[in-house]
Amino acid sequence: MSVTDLPALNAALNSAATVLLVVGYRNIRRRNIAAHRVCMVAAFCVSAMFLVSYLIYHAQVGSVPFRRQGWIRPVYFTILITHVALAGTILPLALVTIYRAWRERFDKHRRIARWTLPLWLYVSVTGVVIYVMLYHL
Repeated sequence: MSVTDLPALNAALNSAATVLLVVGYRNIRRRNIAAHRVCMVAAFCVSAMFLVSYLIYHAQVGSVPFRRQGWIRPVYFTILITHVALAGTILPLALVTIYRAWRERFDKHRRIARWTLPLWLYVSVTGVVIYVMLYHL
């Protein structure tokens, strides 16, 4: 594997995180707490692997410019700006959410998870969208 493979790996990790988050949410709605826990911890681990891979890639390559012109350009930058702004919130939100579950403070866990899940899903999905727009359009 070379550094040029990392964007595709990052998109795959974001996709995996998305699937794990959705399955974890479905499990908690069905009161399958053990499966929910496994999915959410796995989503956190996959997202952590993404972050490491992302940092390695950008340390080696730097910024990758978006070269397309026309109507797609403002769409790309709108998605990118919201993605980056919200991505910075996910790590602390996820850590607090997991910590509250681990400490069995489930009322507080639910309160923050209602914010963490949709933001985390948005960041994971838009990460894949950005990859597609940047490398395949």
